[in-house]
Amino acid sequence: MTTVTTRRMQDLTVEDHTITVPLVWGDASDPRTIDVHAAVVIREGGENLPFLVFLQGGPGHEAPRPFHSPTGPSWLDAALEHYRVVLLDQRGTGLSTPVGDADLALGTDALVERITHLRADAIVRDCEAMREHLGATTWNSLGQSFGGFTTLAYLTTDAASLDTSYITGGLSAVGRHPDDVYALTYDKMRAESERYYRRFPEHRDAMRRLVDLAASGDIVLPDGEVVSVSRLRSVGSALGTNDGWQKLWALLELEPHTNAFRHDLAAAMPFDARNPLYFVFHESSYADGYATRWSADRVEPDDFRDDPTLFTGEHVRRDWVDTVPGFRPWRDVTLALADHEWPKLYDASAIAASGARGAAAVYVNDVYVPLEFSMETAALVPGITTWITSEHEHNGLRAGDVLSRLIDLAQGRRVR
Repeated sequence: MTTVTTRRMQDLTVEDHTITVPLVWGDASDPRTIDVHAAVVIREGGENLPFLVFLQGGPGHEAPRPFHSPTGPSWLDAALEHYRVVLLDQRGTGLSTPVGDADLALGTDALVERITHLRADAIVRDCEAMREHLGATTWNSLGQSFGGFTTLAYLTTDAASLDTSYITGGLSAVGRHPDDVYALTYDKMRAESERYYRRFPEHRDAMRRLVDLAASGDIVLPDGEVVSVSRLRSVGSALGTNDGWQKLWALLELEPHTNAFRHDLAAAMPFDARNPLYFVFHESSYADGYATRWSADRVEPDDFRDDPTLFTGEHVRRDWVDTVPGFRPWRDVTLALADHEWPKLYDASAIAASGARGAAAVYVNDVYVPLEFSMETAALVPGITTWITSEHEHNGLRAGDVLSRLIDLAQGRRVR
């Protein structure tokens, strides 16, 4: 099935494209299919510009909507100066046959097997199908975070389809065990925690009080979740964004038994039931040929175990399948996926031979995608110019003029 609809808003035209693709690429005997949706955004006068496909972070999140807040994602204007922008809902998300609570009716084994077909390599095949549907011989890509991981998978198998690649906070480790990555992200979070407490030393005591309340079961969210200590600590994920310290500061200033605190805490924690895939198979994004087996839990350093005021970041925890109401229905699925032996995703030799060109933003203080491994990967693609910056955190694409700078770099202009 292929459907195309068109809508206009101000000087933008948005074409909604939905195509049907195999659930299991490469297995003609498997009849299962899914839909993949993309919104193609075109500025007036840009009807003949090349395509730029946006690969969203996550995994498990849909693409931003072009008419949201109120003109779309903050980087969209810069992109539309040069491209027609393809906002792809990655398989399992948004309007692309989403995975949600209703799928639990399939049963654990069937749903686990289905989710194993939602990784970056399958997203690349979907991209290729969408590119061909749009009639483009080649196109360009913008990968944010997990979208950058997907770009590396693209360069592994289908590099000839990419003209220019832009990557923001998404040069993933290649060939590394997920334990290596999560161990380093704890180091990053330790540094960010201590930096925060140096600025606001009174908040360490505030955090200690909250830890005591959580340990005794006295923090209850509006949805009924009795907040565990590990869930409470995950608010540190905010420190990976440009203005996250402000949100954390505002939260820790509140009285813990107020409605304001309970609602703001619920909003501050990085994983929720709206996008269950983000929790259910998040660690798989670093599983380049390995089972994860709750990597973040296993490699937690001793000082983090001893000092619960140290914030954690994008670290999923095993106990959440029992303590978070929205995750409990996914318990068996999540446990099974943690033991799944994920196949290799990247081929370092293929990436090095890809001839990839473009530009990548590498954030010095990135607590999610560590600088050290990003630079290892950058060495594989010398045609992708790196902009190494401490001006932004992991959300730099949404918070600043990062894309404009990367376009300048890719076109040989000096970054401002």
